[in-house]
Amino acid sequence: MEARQESRRAFTAIVNPAAGGSAPARTLIPLARLLREAGADVAVEYSRGLEHAATLARAAAGAGRIVLGVGGDGMVGRVGGALAGTDAVLGVVPAGRGNDFARQLGVPSEPERLAPLLLDGAPRAVDAIEANGRAVLGSVYAGVDAVANHNANRARVLRGSAAYYAGALRAIATWRPADYRVTVDGAEHLRQGYTVVAANSGYYGSGKHIAPGARVDDGLLDVVLIRRAPRALFFAVMRELEDGAHVRRPEVEVLRGREVRIELAGPSAASGRRLPYGADGELPGVLPVTVRVLPGALRMLAPAPDTAL
Repeated sequence: MEARQESRRAFTAIVNPAAGGSAPARTLIPLARLLREAGADVAVEYSRGLEHAATLARAAAGAGRIVLGVGGDGMVGRVGGALAGTDAVLGVVPAGRGNDFARQLGVPSEPERLAPLLLDGAPRAVDAIEANGRAVLGSVYAGVDAVANHNANRARVLRGSAAYYAGALRAIATWRPADYRVTVDGAEHLRQGYTVVAANSGYYGSGKHIAPGARVDDGLLDVVLIRRAPRALFFAVMRELEDGAHVRRPEVEVLRGREVRIELAGPSAASGRRLPYGADGELPGVLPVTVRVLPGALRMLAPAPDTAL
């Protein structure tokens, strides 16, 4: 880094040493060195899990420190959710399998590029979302992707995109189309298919561009419905998730709104089927779920919209 005036910013980096192997530590060590060399105060807290991470984040923010979520979407979502609606400032250190919220924001992963953003960047207001009373950041999804998420989280050998893809293959092989009732700002939509995604961030599932029109600062959710289709066609849709081309297919429907309720209907409800929903890489519960946007609820150190990658 070039010579610069010393920073007076104080950071608390929150790391879950049990998540992602040694990736969070490997990422944080060179970054912390750059921040300290620039004069910043950097403390490191090791969490015992995501709930403990949220507690540590609130304590650090209460002490006036900038909170750094070190890890993937689960860590960032839980820490960011804990700080939503406060004056706290959050920075993201991408060090997980997916890093989808960081990708949406254009946050770099290289320490040499990330350090200047953390040292000199101005906080940017971004939206959060509330799912059944819990604040999260990226998206809430209910369908074959939540089942795939469950499979990927249990993977011991595969990592990143490979784990998600293998998890999706297993989920699709046994998937029965679900009957959904999706209510967007009071308007009811009955659909049968693979999934419903209420997206604040456009990315999920380790780089899949599920909602290419989604923005984190527009006060709206993009609701993506992938309707019933032959399995072979669904695999084609999966491939198109890489660049967002899937939204041009007639089997894919995109709605927008501020509040979304996703629940099972028809035969799926009558049979007592239980379908999990996911949020930021975690699985908080089963349907129904009510999702609301929280406009500008979180202050983050992230590139301005016109400079994001």
